[in-house]
Amino acid sequence: MDYASLRDAYLAVRRQSEAIVAQLEPEDCVVQSMPDVSPTRWHLAHVTWFFETFVLKPFLPSYESTHPAFEYLFNSYYNTVGRQFPRAQRGLLSRPTVAEVLDYRQHVDQHMQRLLEDPPYDFAEPARVIEIGLNHEQQHQELMLTDIKHVFSCNPLYPAFQNRAAAKAPATRQLGWQRFDEGLYEIGKAGDGFAFDNESPRHRVFVESFELADRLVTCGEFRQFIEDGGYQRPEFWLSAGWAMVQENHALGPGPDSWPSAMYWQQRDEDWYHFTLDGMRPIDPAEPMCHVSYFEADAYARWAGARLPTEAEWEIAAAEQPLTGNFIESGALHPLPVAQDSNSRQTFGDVWEWTASQYTAYPGYAAADGALGEYNGKFMCNQFVLRGGSCVTPASHIRLTYRNFFPPSARWQFSGIRLAK
Repeated sequence: MDYASLRDAYLAVRRQSEAIVAQLEPEDCVVQSMPDVSPTRWHLAHVTWFFETFVLKPFLPSYESTHPAFEYLFNSYYNTVGRQFPRAQRGLLSRPTVAEVLDYRQHVDQHMQRLLEDPPYDFAEPARVIEIGLNHEQQHQELMLTDIKHVFSCNPLYPAFQNRAAAKAPATRQLGWQRFDEGLYEIGKAGDGFAFDNESPRHRVFVESFELADRLVTCGEFRQFIEDGGYQRPEFWLSAGWAMVQENHALGPGPDSWPSAMYWQQRDEDWYHFTLDGMRPIDPAEPMCHVSYFEADAYARWAGARLPTEAEWEIAAAEQPLTGNFIESGALHPLPVAQDSNSRQTFGDVWEWTASQYTAYPGYAAADGALGEYNGKFMCNQFVLRGGSCVTPASHIRLTYRNFFPPSARWQFSGIRLAK
């Protein structure tokens, strides 16, 4: 990427973060509703700290930090850099204020523009780190929306992030299956263009013949699982998942309550769910969203199917266009697929759980230094998700992108595609 393109990309990404925050009040930006959620203010400061720490300090000799203590407050998990303020306590801080964080962003942006307008002679390394930083900030844009949805869901007023009228959904086509022959395939990143280190190296995998559903599981289909006693029948659940059902059911009602889907509420005979547009009736044609790996796996067993491996998912997705319902659509919610549509909902709408544990590809080695902590050290007790969601920036996703979360996580925009 040349200097001008990198500068334009930097400005566009930074403006997008501030456009998200423009929808919020300062009070919204300081709440931490559970340990996995970070206050919006923290996200804004952390992505700025990334550019300050990994770009300005090493590559702009004249740069001076105006807030040295921010290195401790807004370091997420980089042990090579230094200590971190405890993640679960980020919502306990009233200072720095949202205004001070925005000033911090402006200070760093001014110096980043200086660097981008008058780059050093050898710009290859800072350009590489800046590109990582831009993709890192896009990840946090998605997290800002995911987290503020959880924050708002805890408020009995059910405030809306936006007020977008729900369009009448078309009838969803009957679930169909696409068959793939057994054989030796290649997966993983190859060629030019940005990718995170966990997407490489490209390598061969042998897969048995399989079938993959031609659309996502819908809310109406998941409701049938609920009404058939899916959350009360241990035969469908992995042991750890069944323990989560039992433990969380005892906690009583709330946005995280099991045994019902996250954000779902039953009112008389009708089901509602909380969205970034506020509380609204569930459309049975919409893709099911906010399920954990445990729930996705249990549903698949109930449906007489299974979850795809990530190799199966990538083999099938390679045939599909990289288009879908991303953040740019403005929906910020999964959308139904019409009966006459040829869309397979491969990209966008919801992150799709796979049956694959998050591990290194053959030949993978984490980079040296702090940026080597970005992905490799999390390759334990997590499962891979693919495809992006309705709050993922379109320019951020690609065929080989590997997202990962613990199997109990469900506050992300995560859903289900069946395989057999």
